[in-house]
Amino acid sequence: MTTFRRLVEEWRLPGLRRVVLAVPQASLKADSINKPFAQRCQDLVKVIEDFPAKELHTIFPWLVESIFGSLDGVLVGWNLRCLQGRVNPVEYGIAMEFLDPGGPMMKLVYKLQAEDYKFDFPVSYLPGPVKASIQERVLPDSPLYHNKVQFPPSGGLGLNLALNPFEYYIFFFALSLITQKPLPVSFHVRTSDCAYFILVDRYLSWFLPTEGSVPPPFSSSPGGASPSPAPRTPAMPFASYGLHHTSLLKRHISHQTSVNADPASHEIWRSETLLQVFVEMWLHHYSLEMYQKMQSPHAKLEVLHYRLSVSSALHSPAQPSLQALHAYQESFAPTEEHVLVVRLLLKHLHAFANSLKPEQTSPSAHSHATSPLEEFKRRAAVPRFVQQKLYVFLQHCFGHWPLDASFRAVLEMWLSYLQPWRYAPEKQAQSSDSQPRCVSEKWAPFVQENLLMYTKLFVGFLNRALRTDLVSPKNALMVFRVAKVFAQPNLAEMIQKGEQLFLEPELVIPHRQHRLFPAPTVTGSFLSPWPPAVTDASFKVKSHVYSLEGQDCKYIPMFGPEVRTLVLRLAQLITQAKQTAKSISDQCVESPSGRSFLSWSWLGFCPTDPNGCYPANDLDEMGQDSVRKTDEYLEKALEYLRQIFRLSESQLAQLTLALGNTQDENGKKQLPDCIVGEDGLILTPLGRYQIINGLRRFEIEYQGDSELQPIRSYEIASLVRVLFRLSSAINHRFAGQMVALCSRDDFLGSFCRYHLTEPALANRHLLSPVGRRQASHARGPRLSLRFLGSYRTLLSLLLAFFVASLFRIGPLPCSVLLILVYLLYAMAMTLLTERGKLHQL
Repeated sequence: MTTFRRLVEEWRLPGLRRVVLAVPQASLKADSINKPFAQRCQDLVKVIEDFPAKELHTIFPWLVESIFGSLDGVLVGWNLRCLQGRVNPVEYGIAMEFLDPGGPMMKLVYKLQAEDYKFDFPVSYLPGPVKASIQERVLPDSPLYHNKVQFPPSGGLGLNLALNPFEYYIFFFALSLITQKPLPVSFHVRTSDCAYFILVDRYLSWFLPTEGSVPPPFSSSPGGASPSPAPRTPAMPFASYGLHHTSLLKRHISHQTSVNADPASHEIWRSETLLQVFVEMWLHHYSLEMYQKMQSPHAKLEVLHYRLSVSSALHSPAQPSLQALHAYQESFAPTEEHVLVVRLLLKHLHAFANSLKPEQTSPSAHSHATSPLEEFKRRAAVPRFVQQKLYVFLQHCFGHWPLDASFRAVLEMWLSYLQPWRYAPEKQAQSSDSQPRCVSEKWAPFVQENLLMYTKLFVGFLNRALRTDLVSPKNALMVFRVAKVFAQPNLAEMIQKGEQLFLEPELVIPHRQHRLFPAPTVTGSFLSPWPPAVTDASFKVKSHVYSLEGQDCKYIPMFGPEVRTLVLRLAQLITQAKQTAKSISDQCVESPSGRSFLSWSWLGFCPTDPNGCYPANDLDEMGQDSVRKTDEYLEKALEYLRQIFRLSESQLAQLTLALGNTQDENGKKQLPDCIVGEDGLILTPLGRYQIINGLRRFEIEYQGDSELQPIRSYEIASLVRVLFRLSSAINHRFAGQMVALCSRDDFLGSFCRYHLTEPALANRHLLSPVGRRQASHARGPRLSLRFLGSYRTLLSLLLAFFVASLFRIGPLPCSVLLILVYLLYAMAMTLLTERGKLHQL
């Protein structure tokens, strides 16, 4: 016996039994604040079991809201998105048992379902396109909304859906994923471990089982199973876009068949409802223009009819509402958690649709009587049901998701949909083979009927990959994952065959030349009569493309020259990213040996870089293992791209050679990609990408007076200013003597020139805001004390005095010793400098 059930049984002992009022709503609301979570659930179980539906229907809306939170996101309810078993095992176990498909909450739903109660759900909380459409009296295509919309007598605001208890519960459950506020960035929750994610998986497994003929039955009363919802007549008839004339759409609604008119559908109505709600609530978010484009021919004809009526009567009072309807745009940004839940739905739908046994998919088996669930699997194929909304949802994510590693969630959702064979029953038999499995020809219809999912979204991914930093291991992994999936044997050939079928001239099928390609929308129960299957593969592919993109779309072939150019650019970036990662790795290896703890450059006695540049990359903090992974991912991705698009070795070699010409012998100083114009170098789009992502850069130097450059972050501002005034006074007072000393040809002159002049500026035009005479005067010999204003120099001196004090050396002797050591170092450098000049002559 589980913890939750044991607590309920203890609560029901005679000594602990309580007297509950006839209407427990007030006491339950008070207890929800004062009592602990376990005690509240025990009370709810007792109330559900002891009270009739007549009393329970009054607390049902409050109970659903208290569990899943309010639709406006103010109340979080039980916060199922953050509830995890490893963090709160007791509360997690109680909540999961209470909300289980066979638990107390579902018993309450079925008890109310048996009495045919209806609950109002505000239309204002539906997905944006559906809400705008219903508010303008246009009924959506989905059967989920048929016979449910209720209008107030005056029209306008206050629209509601009259839902049965099961629909009301599932609506709240699905929308709680979207309406609740996103989790804080600092709050790390693994989505696959949270209660909400696991409940979604349980509901899918219960109502859409991959094994068994029907979902596990549940009897809400001794008399039998819960009845299916009865058809409901709308309280007010629909008109299109606010008009009250008899229209095609209105006639279509008035003559529609009920969602559950077919008696056989009564057995699986919960399965249909669950699937429809999940798809509508999670994937139905995009612009209204796209929403109208995806409507059935009936709705499209009605929109056309209305536009014609408006053009003939510009004074129509419904015109403002039409403008409001077409001006609608929904700002929707899916979260990573949302995407992961949608991926779970897609994976289960693939497994559900592919769970038909071979004998059940044959035409002979179809002629015999099959169970409603098997018929549901056959007719509710994934492309026909979820394809349109998922396609637009993915397009939205590809175009609006940030260019960072979190896009991996969207990527895996997309790749899961593209590979239904991964969730087929026969995959276990072939999983032992280490080589990539060849995609069977039986999946060719799926690939062809989802052509845009493969081709257009692949182009969208290419455009994203060309704008990301491929040196990052996470970004390199995403490119590798996509290339590996598309490189599966026989998949590229299937995609190319689908493109050939779409590009096939219309003259091949003259009897369909002027035929309207219908959108494969669902306008009724999945067990209602389905249109006869089209045997023409070319027509099926064109129907798919035109239904998603419209008949005026401009299709860009995946294996055409435009996409091939993008692939070559990506291959060039991959090669460049590999070289960049290698150069960063070499710098990381050389940097420890190149710096000594007591080196003179660190102590600040050597001339420092006037530009103060400290180049760095994200890989500096990742280590050699990340560099190795990046190189491995990019190497395999390049090989997969070569296989998919049949790139020759010579083409890849030319890319490598072209990149090698732009770098030095060590591969460290690479200029951005540019061309030579009349006014100098001009950046190409590739060069802009390289600069934005930090892959390459121009060597930028300070061109002014080094004494007047801005104060650095490692310098003391006040001390630098004081030292500048002091050195300026010395230079002004002893200018003549310093020029005379630097003009000498002996060792003393060389020693003074080494300290008082800047050889690098001798032959360079000095850019300065001061006049040319003053600028040229500033190039003469001068003393610079600015290095004493550096934190590094002062810290080095303090460290030297501290070490000397350990050997009982006082400050004055230590200073004399440091001066002597520096004089020896300066004399050696002077000799080396003069010898170098002699060799140059």
